[in-house]
Amino acid sequence: MTDSDIEITADLVRELLREQHPDLAGLAVREVAGGWDNQQWRLGEELAVRMPRTERAPGLQRKECRWLPVLAPRLPLPVPTPVRTGEPSARFPKPWTVMTWVPGEPLDHTSISRGDHAADALAGFLNALHAVAPDDAPAGSDRGARPGTYADGFDHLFRTVAPVGIADGLRAVWDDAVAAPGWEGPPLWVHGDLHPANVVVSDGTLSGVIDFGDLFAGDPAWDLAAAWVVLPEGAAPRFFDVYEHADEATIRRARGLAVLKSLFLMLMGRNGDEGLPGGKPAWGPAGRAALDRVLRGGPT
Repeated sequence: MTDSDIEITADLVRELLREQHPDLAGLAVREVAGGWDNQQWRLGEELAVRMPRTERAPGLQRKECRWLPVLAPRLPLPVPTPVRTGEPSARFPKPWTVMTWVPGEPLDHTSISRGDHAADALAGFLNALHAVAPDDAPAGSDRGARPGTYADGFDHLFRTVAPVGIADGLRAVWDDAVAAPGWEGPPLWVHGDLHPANVVVSDGTLSGVIDFGDLFAGDPAWDLAAAWVVLPEGAAPRFFDVYEHADEATIRRARGLAVLKSLFLMLMGRNGDEGLPGGKPAWGPAGRAALDRVLRGGPT
């Protein structure tokens, strides 16, 4: 999943800044734990350098640089926005970016204590984001279609990590999502990857949303799954009351997608526990808790 041939260090980041953005080179550089497609480094207090480490990462960065300046002004929570771009060079053969830093702690390393406030914040954010996308907006790559499209992936996750005691319930939620009518409205802007590592928390509530690499135009159910994947127990009803625009079919798809996303979190957690590449130990408990929230019911 990563390009292990390129060692990305603080010294390399400083050298690239000196070469291409010398006015930023005097700021402190320190590594940020986590990341998937990109390795991230804090740059001073207000910026971050994102260094791609997978084959698909440069394309995701280009997408963010193209569309986040368009979307950010209308979003009620802070999101990273591009400040500078770095060109491929002899030192580092891929493009890279300097983005604004979104303060807060990723949810996979903390918790939400103000559930009602977080539900309002997430609903307000998605209401603002879920506008009709333009014709040249990006399409989904490995996500965005109806749940049934991902039956093979679901079956693999289900066989691998679904807890035995709740497996039948999870399968029922998934089957219901597959049977639900598909999205019939115009393609809307969708973050596409809302899970605990991609939202940040301050003072017990949501304070920002990060990692828009999977941004696409399509079915908002992919984001509405966050009612269970991100928000704490009991917050989903309030979230859907504030969001207002989700019909029954969309909520059914969102619940099934929440199961899919939560099983993936559990798999990454197990991989982390076993020391496998790409594993995230903190994601396992987050995924398991989300499954319980899904099974305790829908938004009403």
